[in-house]
Amino acid sequence: MTADVFEALADPTRRRLLELVTLRESTAGELAAEFDVSRPAVSRHLRVLREAGLVDWRGDGQRRLYRLRPTGLAEVDHWLERTRDTWAARLDAFETHLDHRWKDTP
Repeated sequence: MTADVFEALADPTRRRLLELVTLRESTAGELAAEFDVSRPAVSRHLRVLREAGLVDWRGDGQRRLYRLRPTGLAEVDHWLERTRDTWAARLDAFETHLDHRWKDTP
């Protein structure tokens, strides 16, 4: 997985755009109406998401309908699963350590 995916997800506007296209396909104009930024700014955010493999679009007449690209999120999910397993083991060890420490405290 490339860092581009995480860079794309680091921005709150792009995360919100991703949430919106998860709900339904939308044009850039429909998406821009949800924000207090310019339509060109939303288009730039969509381009970043597209280049990171998180969204794609399909033509519908003269409109572009943006939609979630699930395979992009699948990569993130795989990374999170590996990270989650590591942290779960570390937190379990920490909990055990604290349990022993509290038991030894008068």
